[in-house]
Amino acid sequence: MSPTSLSLTYLVQPSKIQNSKTPAIFMFHGYGSNEEDLFSFAPELPEEFTIFSVRAPFSLEPFGYAWYAINFDAEYGKWSDDQQAIESRDKILAFIDEAIEAYQLDADNITLLGFSQGTILSYSVALSYPEKVKNIVALSGYINEKILLDGYKTKNLKHLNFYASHGQVDQVIPLEWAQKTPEILENLGIPFKYEEFPVGHGVSPQNFYSFKTWLEERI
Repeated sequence: MSPTSLSLTYLVQPSKIQNSKTPAIFMFHGYGSNEEDLFSFAPELPEEFTIFSVRAPFSLEPFGYAWYAINFDAEYGKWSDDQQAIESRDKILAFIDEAIEAYQLDADNITLLGFSQGTILSYSVALSYPEKVKNIVALSGYINEKILLDGYKTKNLKHLNFYASHGQVDQVIPLEWAQKTPEILENLGIPFKYEEFPVGHGVSPQNFYSFKTWLEERI
């Protein structure tokens, strides 16, 4: 199936199960990457899912894409463009709605799978608009509360399920940033599984099979 024209560029692997509505996974890559990166996981994931891998909207030179700018300033150090991140959060929301209609997806069984910057956006979408999401696989990222919708703590978050993991020697996003995740989710009353692996900023085979099993239990 060739991709339908939607508001963001993407790759799609249709569900192999013929139902009137299918569960879906939306993948969001990291800074400087593209939609082909995480799509390599798709053939190994449960065949029930229609799987989308989405390209971030902001181009980087000389190649690659980002969900928001990361600036390196001599005075202030590295900082993120939170306004751009909020724009991307809202673009993702619109894209999910478009895809649900175009591909006849089950709106009550939507999974977000992010890596790094894509994870930060997945947290933001799920916690800001929990009615849109069921499961979240959050790889090598953290919760940036500055890009969450005001009043998100008052929303019904208890149906969400999170799988979060991080490399113990991650040189890009400090491990201690990710280690705040369990406490935040626990305080919100959200079920989660949190794991660490002896790798850097990446996904080890053990990490992949762990979140794959977690997903299989939640189809």
